[in-house]
Amino acid sequence: MFTYEINGVSKTGKFIRDKDYSVDYYENKIDSASVRWLNDCEFVLKDLNNDIAIHYKILSTTKNSYTFEYKNAVKDTNKKQVVRTGTATKTK
Repeated sequence: MFTYEINGVSKTGKFIRDKDYSVDYYENKIDSASVRWLNDCEFVLKDLNNDIAIHYKILSTTKNSYTFEYKNAVKDTNKKQVVRTGTATKTK
């Protein structure tokens, strides 16, 4: 499970992830992405249906959770790069 914020509103979603793929469930949607690890604390999720890649960086960990920041992996020179944070919590 993870929490995230959009336009000042806190939301909750869940994901199932293995070494190569991630399936996210949020806002009544299901997204599938490939996972490419850059190092022990950073990875890129690339949406399998769209050409969108999101860069994640794990900032801190506990026994059952981690705090992360995420942003578009490819910077759009016409837009300001927005970095958001979230917390993932192990549920099983």
